[in-house]
Amino acid sequence: MIPFFSKKKDGDLKKKGKDSSFSSDDLQLDNGKSGNEEEVHPELSIHPSWNITPEKQYVFRFLNNDLEPLKPNQISLAGVEIDQENDEILVTAFVRNSLPSEVLLHEIELLLLDEKDQVLARHFFNFEELGKLPANSSRPWVFKFPKSAVKADKLPEENWRLAFNLNTMRKHQLDLEPSWKERMSEEQIKQLNEIINKLPALGKNEFNLTGLELKKLDDGRLATTVFLRNGNSQDITVSQLPLQVVSSDGKVVAKGQFELPNMVVKANSSKPWTFIFPPELVLEDEVPARWMVSVAGQ
Repeated sequence: MIPFFSKKKDGDLKKKGKDSSFSSDDLQLDNGKSGNEEEVHPELSIHPSWNITPEKQYVFRFLNNDLEPLKPNQISLAGVEIDQENDEILVTAFVRNSLPSEVLLHEIELLLLDEKDQVLARHFFNFEELGKLPANSSRPWVFKFPKSAVKADKLPEENWRLAFNLNTMRKHQLDLEPSWKERMSEEQIKQLNEIINKLPALGKNEFNLTGLELKKLDDGRLATTVFLRNGNSQDITVSQLPLQVVSSDGKVVAKGQFELPNMVVKANSSKPWTFIFPPELVLEDEVPARWMVSVAGQ
């Protein structure tokens, strides 16, 4: 980080990116809030490990003083510039805090967006490396995106911005299709939310199935209701799903392929859905008391 800055002339660092601001509620911060409605001009705060020259501190102070003020109780990312070093993309930005108390952020996914908000790169960063951001402060930092995180062949010089991916920060949620919302009562929706809250947390790139109900219909079909659980920071589209229901003693109760109308499971959410196996795909007569549903072949 410091060797990178040592190569740049003091006048070379210019602000070419745009700003993204988020309320403390968006980021689920419990820090005390200011009741003041006046705009805040965060003061420059250099990380203790940054051994940069007074001249470069002056450049950062100049850039920081030129930034737009923040509303109270915000965390903002003010993009400065994009550079490339070997296979890494280096994005310099100010992390700004307009809260009246210090803030310690943790692991968050950052999105590098173009002027049309198309994702150019995405990567998880450990914000604890920035240390505690003092109250009403603005701390410059360099975010290193590995080559594997870059989604675009060419990166713009200007009008790009960094943004927090709030999907990775909000609580895992229930994702109901409109048709389900229409026919479910508030109590039933509440019960589904309670089930979600009791399930084990998903990994940040995990997608799995959790069985909710299994019953035999009068016409011999077998209906299984499951949660499609998405721990990713992006929505996932499911077009087809090979499913099997397996009893606790290892017997395959039903197995088949399901075509779905481009079903979208939202980021960091669980979507309930009922799959119905026709009689010819039901392999056991009895409905087991204990069972699981999984992607066939896994």
